[in-house]
Amino acid sequence: MGSITGRGGKSQEPICTRKADGPAQAYWQALLTGDRGTVAEILSDPQNNLSPNAVFDTSDLEEWKNYRFNLRRLRLWSLNYEQELTTPLHITASRGYTDCLRLLLLRGAAVNFAPGGKTALHEACAAPSTECVRLLLSFGADPEAVSEDGYKPLHLCKSPDSIECVQQLLQHGASVNSRTEEEDDTALHIAARHGLTDHVQLLLRYGAELEAKNEEGQTPLNAACAQPHQPQDMDRYYRVCQLLVESGASINAADRDCQHPLHLACKNANAQVAELLLARGANVNVMNYSGNTALHNILQATAYKLEHHPELVVRALLNYGAIRIWPGSLLKVLRYCHACPRVIEALMNSYDHVRISEDWVEAVPAEVVQKYPRFYQSLFSLEQRPRSLQHLARCALRTFLEGRLLLVLSQLHLPSALHRFLLLSFEDVLY
Repeated sequence: MGSITGRGGKSQEPICTRKADGPAQAYWQALLTGDRGTVAEILSDPQNNLSPNAVFDTSDLEEWKNYRFNLRRLRLWSLNYEQELTTPLHITASRGYTDCLRLLLLRGAAVNFAPGGKTALHEACAAPSTECVRLLLSFGADPEAVSEDGYKPLHLCKSPDSIECVQQLLQHGASVNSRTEEEDDTALHIAARHGLTDHVQLLLRYGAELEAKNEEGQTPLNAACAQPHQPQDMDRYYRVCQLLVESGASINAADRDCQHPLHLACKNANAQVAELLLARGANVNVMNYSGNTALHNILQATAYKLEHHPELVVRALLNYGAIRIWPGSLLKVLRYCHACPRVIEALMNSYDHVRISEDWVEAVPAEVVQKYPRFYQSLFSLEQRPRSLQHLARCALRTFLEGRLLLVLSQLHLPSALHRFLLLSFEDVLY
């Protein structure tokens, strides 16, 4: 059925299709289930003509519609059928079948054989299976092997459970700062992007570069801040960013689009990370290539990030001296952010007065007004009456202390209620 010469492995191994009958089919099924006894029995019978280095074609030979551009061979406009090849070693390593894997290795399986473009070590790291990684490395697997897609095994350790795989790879000589071929990511970029605190800590201990930039110009801190995540993952990404910052990562490193970590954290509405960066001196008013500041980014994301509590980001930015939205644009902000009254409240409370018109009433859908009646009735009523003297005093003090508000307040022994009021605390009674 054909043969193949594998990279780093034995040549001229027969290719078996997955649908093959007889011993090949039994071999395939035993490998899929980790049946060590059957695998040993098949390999022990020379009449089966099957070895630990047999190559299985797992693609469907009847579906010739699966074409792809073969960019890697620079034949830019040719279409090639994508053949998927695997070996017994790959199958067992990817499923964590350590006993079967050991048997195959003892029977002479080529540990770095990669007919499908990646080695069994790549598969074990992606799984992840720590025991299989340890076993493969002990049999001489190359921790620096590069897959057809340009990844080394270290780059495939993307889950929390792969931390011991990372440890094993580094102990066996994997380069901590090696790059992926296309994205130019280091392992630290990948760990930060996936919110893996333990991985980040371990990689830093082995000398990972904090300021390495990938193809998009991102440092690992940029990558962590840029990764969209769910509310339940916000603490995890905060811990990663905290670790990177405390290790000396630049908080004002810009990517190719001139986006700083603060821009990216605000786009993802992560208040904890935004506060961390601001407290460390991040430039609150720097613009990206689109002309957006961090405040623009969070306002644009508010409608899509309600569960992330975007109001906390808006309040933090204002308290750290963000240049406020031009009052004439507040109506536009209301149209986009009406589903989050607290965002509107924080913005409104940063001005001593705002001109409100009938257009404001029309900008908020009736169902939203019905959901938050007290807030919107209070907001719209400002068309006829001035703000309170207490609010005007707050605005005057905030203006006087602009750029040093938090520094000064931290040194004053103010009642907690007054402290919160000056920092734009939310009046939940309005909701």
